[in-house]
Amino acid sequence: MTNAFNEMYAGGALRAPYRALENWQQTMPAELRHLKQTEAEALFRRFGITFAVYGEGGDPDRLMPFDMFPRVFTAPEWRRLERGIKQRARALNAFLADIYDRAEILRAGRIPAGIVHRNEAYEIAVAGFRPPLGVYSHVVGIDIVRTGPDRFHVLEDNCRTPSGVSYMLENREIMMRMFPQLFQEMRVAPVDGYARLLKRTLASAAPAKCTGDPCIVVLTPGAYNSAYYEHSFLADLMGVDLVEGQDLFVEGDFVWMRTTEGPQKVDVIYRRIDDAFLDPLCFRPDSALGVPGLMNVYRSGGVAICSAPGAGVADDKAVYVYVPEMIRFYLGEEPLLDNVPTWRCSEPDDLAYVLDRLGELVVKEVHGSGGYGMLIGPRADTATREAFAAKLRQNPANYIAQPTLALSTCPTFVEEGIAPRHVDLRPYCLVGETVELVPGGLTRVALTEGSLVVNSSQGGGVKDTWVIAE
Repeated sequence: MTNAFNEMYAGGALRAPYRALENWQQTMPAELRHLKQTEAEALFRRFGITFAVYGEGGDPDRLMPFDMFPRVFTAPEWRRLERGIKQRARALNAFLADIYDRAEILRAGRIPAGIVHRNEAYEIAVAGFRPPLGVYSHVVGIDIVRTGPDRFHVLEDNCRTPSGVSYMLENREIMMRMFPQLFQEMRVAPVDGYARLLKRTLASAAPAKCTGDPCIVVLTPGAYNSAYYEHSFLADLMGVDLVEGQDLFVEGDFVWMRTTEGPQKVDVIYRRIDDAFLDPLCFRPDSALGVPGLMNVYRSGGVAICSAPGAGVADDKAVYVYVPEMIRFYLGEEPLLDNVPTWRCSEPDDLAYVLDRLGELVVKEVHGSGGYGMLIGPRADTATREAFAAKLRQNPANYIAQPTLALSTCPTFVEEGIAPRHVDLRPYCLVGETVELVPGGLTRVALTEGSLVVNSSQGGGVKDTWVIAE
């Protein structure tokens, strides 16, 4: 998009955060750039930094595309983002604690009850149960886009198991290995404290029946999961066990882990599997990934599950529309970060508006992710738009629509040299006894010229994200 904000060159002038990088990129010969790119790919391969794409044939494990040109924020820019992210994470958790208890926000008519109680992510199994500290979403990944020097919008909220934090950490590790002189010249705030903060957050969620230091495990669906690398990476960084459902069992009032030295009681489970597969006695009876009886132990206070079952209600794109209202209702504050204007297709007037302007809008499934199930109207042909319109008319409640934002661009290394590419940002906010996040996040970049889709499964890549310390 020609009117997109260029984060390095605003109005043709070099912006302050990128001054030190101007000379770096201009004096790097093409041969050295290609050599460094090959080195980065070799490091990604050696570390096993991959993601999985199934259903396209061939090897499902793909090397994560990595762009060496970092994205840079000033300290004041980051402080503004940090305040808005923390505010949003607090409000989302207050909303989750409320809807599974007295549902005051629904009683007050501030949010329609139907979008909560008819939501497929609403778990009646936890209604009336209060998790430790009243926290449902312990890791909140908030996707943010920039549209101007001082304009940031939240694109969506991820409250269950937001992925990608391993790439944030590995991007930094690889950049520090390849360009140590840059880090000597620039005061880049560190992100390597994330694992320590995550472990502290998980420990703070320990249940009432826990005595002493809590035993924490990471529960993974297994090696065939698309994010398995991240599961094992985080378990290793925190120094905790990575387990599958078959490694755990319920006996008495507790969950136990099978070890070579006999059963060990588990206090906190950082789950990376969906609600439906957690416990075949409570959710899907055909699940072989979960632990039979887990939910009984959870509800009796014998184990904590992070993030809590039922947190997915706050992920829903139809619920997203009401997050500013949550902030006002629970915190008594005005939102610090704006939502993207959104039309709910379940509303007849909104549906009519969207159908009339389908060529101008982005339409998404309310439960969709990964860039799938969406229409980018300006880039779709007539036949595609007509087919999508038929789906909208058939099931309007399944969709929301938003304007096609001019996502900001960052300089990106391409075959011809350097060119602007559209980016977004996913910071990871940790919610426990305190609300914390490291100064940085995962910058995803649409490597295809003109593309707005940053998801790795659809041709996107990643960048290191720098916050310049004062």
